[in-house]
Formats: sequence, structure tokens, C-alpha cells
Amino acid sequence: MAYVDYYKVLGLDNKASASEIKKAYRKMARKFHPDVNPNDPEAEKKFKEINEANEVLSNPEHRKKYDAHGKDWKHADDIDRAKQQQRQYQQNYQGGSTFEGPNDSDFSDFFESMFGNGSASSRGQNRNVKFKGQDFSAQLQLDIRDVYTTHKRTLTINGKNIRLTIPAGVEDGQIIKIKGHGGPGVNGGPKGDLNIQFVIVNNSAFKRVKNDLFKNVSVNLYTAVLGGDIQVETFNGKVKLTVKPGTQSGTKVKLKGKGFPIYKKENEFGDLFLIYDIKIPEKLSEKEQELFEELSKISTL
Repeated sequence: MAYVDYYKVLGLDNKASASEIKKAYRKMARKFHPDVNPNDPEAEKKFKEINEANEVLSNPEHRKKYDAHGKDWKHADDIDRAKQQQRQYQQNYQGGSTFEGPNDSDFSDFFESMFGNGSASSRGQNRNVKFKGQDFSAQLQLDIRDVYTTHKRTLTINGKNIRLTIPAGVEDGQIIKIKGHGGPGVNGGPKGDLNIQFVIVNNSAFKRVKNDLFKNVSVNLYTAVLGGDIQVETFNGKVKLTVKPGTQSGTKVKLKGKGFPIYKKENEFGDLFLIYDIKIPEKLSEKEQELFEELSKISTL
């Protein structure tokens, strides 16, 4: 397996922070997404490389193994066990023995013998070592309204249809793992997994922050001054609100339980926060002008 510099794929160096990796991945994934580059095999290849790089570098455990072992990162645990055995050999045979355990300079040969690339006898002893198959990565773009309720989708991955239940409340950038839908294992090892990352597009009037929603609501000047009832659109229908007399622009009102579904918690929701935006009339009739002038004369402000 050829070495792939995942940092270079994302245009980063190995000191990049988690947020920098996430930002770089999103930028490049959008640029090379198949929907943006239809019938472009080079873009499709690049998109797969970007997903693979993100799958490794966005996972702290995988990134640590990759930084330590490069292209062999998937076998990091086996390599570490082999190194431990090396140290044990050296400790057991120190002090006058004619046996010499493998040292650091020829450890690669020792590792090969441990995993079937050494002598014929070594291959015979270790041909049953099993390795998990490669994990696959995919990206699924959904509208924010698609993830307000739990629903099913059929995805086609490597020519296979996968029926997927998408729970309500999935967040932008969230990754869901589907076990056993990755690459085939080695020597009878288990299949890899499929990691699906969600890209949630929000073209609604609501801003989502985890499970809470925020929305600006216009209130006319007269209702703000005198008070009154208004109709407000929530994410799943309209509600009637009473505006208190003397309401100021920027006033925030919380509607408990009217936010976004909480992931994998049935019938539990975040809150909806409404921010009032008081609208000042741009044009006044002559009568309105006269009334405002009279008000200004008697105002205590």
C-alpha cells in the first residue's frame, strides 16, 4: 500500500488543529463533490481521497496512529505488540547469551516475519493473522427539514444499496458508523465499517445551535408600544404570542420545547428563541405625522 500524506491531501501540515482539519475538509469536499463535478473522474478520485483523509485525521485515535505509523496505521496495535515482544526478547536474552533479538535497525525485517513476509516457516505460523478491512467514508447532504424527523434513506455505496435510518436531530458534520459495510477483511478478518458524514444545508429562517433554534421576528411599532397578539411561525407550525406593552427591539422570548429534536431522545426537543425586531415606519401619513408630533410634545422621554 503506497503512502498517502493525508495532511497534504487537505492542504495542511501535521500541526493542524481539529478545527482547521474540519474547515479544510468542508471547503475541499464542496469543491470536488460529484454533484458539482458530474462525469469528472479526477474530481471523483480527489473527493474519495479527501474523505479518506478526513476519516483518519478527524478521529483523534486514528490520527495518533497515522502520525506514528504512516501507511501502516491500521496495524498500529499489531506493530506495538510486535515491538513489545522485541523488547521482551532483548530482556530475556541479555547477559552472555549467544541469542540476539532484533534491534531497531532491523525491526522492519522482524515485523515482516511477524506478519507473513519473512521466512516460509514464519509465513506458515502467521498466515492466520486476521486484519479488519478498510473503512469506507461517504458524505450525505440533507436539508435541515429532512433531519427534523426520523426517516429512512437508501444509499448506493460501491454498487450496493444500503437502507439507512436517519435519526431526527442529526447535526452538521456528524458521522454515523455502519458496521460491516466497508472493505473486506484480510485472512478472514472482519469487514471494515462505513462512516457517513452529514452535511446539513440550512436555508430556513431559523439558526440552529445544537438543539436550540433562533429566529428574528418583526414586530410593528404600534404593537411594540401598545402590546398585542402576533402569529409566529415555528419550525413545525404557527403559534400565537402576546407582546407586552413597551417591548424593546432585541427582546428575546424563549418557547420551551419548540426547538430541534434531541438526537436519539424520542419526543425531547431543544428550545426556540425569538428575537423581536421593532419596525419603525419609513413613511407616515399626514395624520400620523401630526399625532407623532403631538406625542413628542407630551412625551416624558
